[in-house]
Amino acid sequence: MTIDTQSQRGEHSPMRRIIGSVFAILQTRLELVGIELAEEKDRLLGVLFLGLAAMMLATMALVALTALIAIAFWDTYRWQALASITAVYAIAGLACALKARSSLRNAPMVFEATLAEFEKDRDIFRKQ
Repeated sequence: MTIDTQSQRGEHSPMRRIIGSVFAILQTRLELVGIELAEEKDRLLGVLFLGLAAMMLATMALVALTALIAIAFWDTYRWQALASITAVYAIAGLACALKARSSLRNAPMVFEATLAEFEKDRDIFRKQ
């Protein structure tokens, strides 16, 4: 009976080591995913804060510029000045929207390092 139990343990020992190794690799990869998520969150929060501050300040500047131009041309070309300002704002808004869409489409792949490590792991297992 003890010989059967020992032989079964001996047979399962390499399998247990392989399973243990696989779980260790998965744990490492999941930790890498967590680190990448934390870095991406910090980066996005910083960009979001700066973007909101820039939008607020730019809006205040545009309001002041609009008032300045409207006051300067109030007696002569008031509606033409306001129409020109509106056209400039619309063109600038469209350019910003196109740039944002382009940067979203060309953004780097999320979890690129993790996926590369999974690819290396898969290649190692295929060779064995």
